[in-house]
Amino acid sequence: MNAARVASDGWVVAKRNVIKIKRVPEILVFVLISPIMFVLLFAFVFGGAIDAGEGLNYREFLIGGIFAQTVVFGATFTGAGLAEDMQKGIIDRFRSLPMSSSAVLVGRTTSDIIYNVLSLIIMALTGLLVGWRAREGVLDMLAGFLLLLLFAYAVSWIMGYIGLLVPSVEVINNASFIVIMPLTFVSNAFVPTESFNSFLRPFVEWNPVSAVTQACRELFGNTSASVPVPDAWSMQNPVLYTLLWVVLILAVFVPLSIRQYTIASSR
Repeated sequence: MNAARVASDGWVVAKRNVIKIKRVPEILVFVLISPIMFVLLFAFVFGGAIDAGEGLNYREFLIGGIFAQTVVFGATFTGAGLAEDMQKGIIDRFRSLPMSSSAVLVGRTTSDIIYNVLSLIIMALTGLLVGWRAREGVLDMLAGFLLLLLFAYAVSWIMGYIGLLVPSVEVINNASFIVIMPLTFVSNAFVPTESFNSFLRPFVEWNPVSAVTQACRELFGNTSASVPVPDAWSMQNPVLYTLLWVVLILAVFVPLSIRQYTIASSR
């Protein structure tokens, strides 16, 4: 089936997932309230206890990390949605329709982008209220947001694959929590890399969440010349390193997810 048909069918599925918000408004509440909660929590509760470095406002340092954490967590909607559809038998209904077999996955991951765009808008507005500013111009700011969405889109394919493997929504929520929490908290999202001991620092420096966070800080202009960037290649070239991860994840998990969907829907 050609790419145009896959894209068309996938868009129909994506609209179905977004329209679902009308019936389950709690989804939208989580998407919009969670980013606000994280920004306010770290800015006002932990901000006074964390030193981001000389000449660097912690609230500006924080926002890039909050952006990265939120879009990664937002990518879990794909896994949870697929697990729910499998559990309720909706995938069986999709099988009876004249549609591309990969459209369900394309639609799910596309709807994640829509959720993440809403989250980024809310976070940016909240960040502006607490003192965050994008200091490198509009184009660099948009490039930072685009990079975040690309990375989240790639992660959503990982979650989609996991969602097709597990038997319920509860399992995918627990599994994603176990994976995402270490990636986001053992990174430079909330504290400088220098604050980690020598055992953890290599993991932090090569953690893809650290790379996308560092890339956003540089594109938003939320860095300081007095705070040196770690010598690791990943931190010296965070945009390129993030894009390499995006390509690698998509190259591995798109075919894996499509194959697993075929297996799961044929049971």
